[in-house]
Amino acid sequence: QVQLVESGGGLVQAGGSLRLSCAASGRTFSTYALAWFHRAPGKEREFVAAISRLGGHIVYASSVQGRFTISRDNAKNTVYLQMSSLKPEDTAVYHCAADDRIGRPSRLADDYDYWGQGTQITVAS
Repeated sequence: QVQLVESGGGLVQAGGSLRLSCAASGRTFSTYALAWFHRAPGKEREFVAAISRLGGHIVYASSVQGRFTISRDNAKNTVYLQMSSLKPEDTAVYHCAADDRIGRPSRLADDYDYWGQGTQITVAS
């Protein structure tokens, strides 16, 4: 198993930037694909970005393509989400998730077995 803890959330003005981190402990970090999802108030959880075990495959939601960057440091057991040009509609709780299946990273929440508690991002207009 793996335990995930997110950090880096907060309040930011529209157009600003934040970097989220998700630190993992437990089983070998590099055996997991990792993803970020968010859940806005009153909405379903949505896919944001995902990265494969060694970082060779990355996928983004169209809503964040070109503004967000996912990366990972397997030596530090951490995955990051660099967020720029933030918009009020990015306001949500952001969760990281881990998937130990082999293959390209999934956009589907049901494919991820382990989840962090989440960190709140609020983008003020």
